[in-house]
Amino acid sequence: MSSNAAIATAIVAKAGTAVRIGPASGRIKLFASGCPVPDSFSEDPELTPLTRTQVLIAMGVTAVVLLLVSKLWVQFASGIALSMRWSIAAAGLGVALGLGITLASSVVYALWPAYRRSADYYLDLVLKPLVWPDLIWLGLLPGLSEELLFRGVMLPTFGFDTLGVLLSSLCFGVLHLSSLKQWPYVVWATIVGVILGTSALMTNNLLVPMVAHVITNLVSSALWKWGELRQEQG
Repeated sequence: MSSNAAIATAIVAKAGTAVRIGPASGRIKLFASGCPVPDSFSEDPELTPLTRTQVLIAMGVTAVVLLLVSKLWVQFASGIALSMRWSIAAAGLGVALGLGITLASSVVYALWPAYRRSADYYLDLVLKPLVWPDLIWLGLLPGLSEELLFRGVMLPTFGFDTLGVLLSSLCFGVLHLSSLKQWPYVVWATIVGVILGTSALMTNNLLVPMVAHVITNLVSSALWKWGELRQEQG
């Protein structure tokens, strides 16, 4: 497992999301819930089951690294960052967007076999060792730190426009690349990045993509754990 960025990406796939670990190692992505989880470890002998402690440490370390990169980027490079302004309307928009991304992810998971295999590859690795309270950190740490870097700092640096959204989204997608065979995961992460970046561009408020990212991770991981529980009981 790579780290926190990897864990944050894996959530948008199983019940709408999934989790993964890689350079963007701390990501969590979502995947359609209720789908059987394959024995993914046998597909890659380099991966061994992670413990709960390893996953949590990876998330924490990755979040700290991304926050430091964001701070240094603003201080020594661009000097600009997208502001976050609290409002009920912006928070509500973020929640709605997060639920929409989760739903879209579940559809992609169901219709795109290559993505489904790529997403399933990380489900057991990251989500299975975690207990229910851990999902709070799984939602908050990647969601806050990744949005601060990619939408809060990179987007305004590259240009607060369509080109900036595309460039920052490509970086976001590459962060989820652990191996070339996981390219479908990177493609969907990039698309999600475009959605989040567009929301930042349209609202001029970092709160919207930040809340959307957190909600996506929380709902997706909770759905996956619920599906796993049903599978064990059935």
